[in-house]
Amino acid sequence: MDAIIKAHGLQKYFGTFHVLKDINFEIRKGEVVCIIGPSGSGKSTFLRCINQLEQIDAGYVTVEDEIAGYRREGNRLFPLPDREIARQRQAVGMVFQKFHLFPHRTVLQNIIEGPVGVQKRRKQECIAEARVLLQRVGLADKAGAYPGELSGGQQQRIAIARALAMKPKAMLFDEPTSALDPELVGEVLGVMKELAASGTTMIVVTHEIGFCREVADRVVFMDAGMIVETGTPSDILENPRNPRVKNFISAVL
Repeated sequence: MDAIIKAHGLQKYFGTFHVLKDINFEIRKGEVVCIIGPSGSGKSTFLRCINQLEQIDAGYVTVEDEIAGYRREGNRLFPLPDREIARQRQAVGMVFQKFHLFPHRTVLQNIIEGPVGVQKRRKQECIAEARVLLQRVGLADKAGAYPGELSGGQQQRIAIARALAMKPKAMLFDEPTSALDPELVGEVLGVMKELAASGTTMIVVTHEIGFCREVADRVVFMDAGMIVETGTPSDILENPRNPRVKNFISAVL
């Protein structure tokens, strides 16, 4: 099966700092890939490049064989207009460390904002789908609540439902539990485990090693802007070959 997302030789700089160094990566439909590694290794930047929230300095990303942010003419790439980038971005849902919900809108209004406002779908259809998603994330009774009335774990589950409402081809999770109190982590991971079990294509940047072991098809270890090692959870978490990976795993387990 062809890959849904491919990264081809990604390079990214912040000024003179080389954040991503020749990243090559792919994920296939229904696969769950967890990306681990120390802080500052480029994991979040990599996700933001996939979703076109950061501009790539060299290389490119394809989503279902469409080049993200560009059109190809012969051997040359030309930047797409903002409208086309917004269309492409809908194919990849993203859940951030912070929830980024609209505080002045109810849970239901937050979820239908994208489908109605961006995708121009029928409001009643979107409301019906939003209620199904709320049931799926265990918050069917919170449709009329405002974000400020919810716990952090509940807000993150709403953020997941909001991303799913756009019917993306794949979901990106950027350390989705890092901003939560420890007792709230499990409820968010539970939703993510259900998504994985249902066949959702997922790239997850995380420090939750137990989640990686239980859910991931592959684990990718990044350090200093590079993919150092990749393999099954058993390969990376129990029998890593690279000394840097061994040191990291022994420190976090």
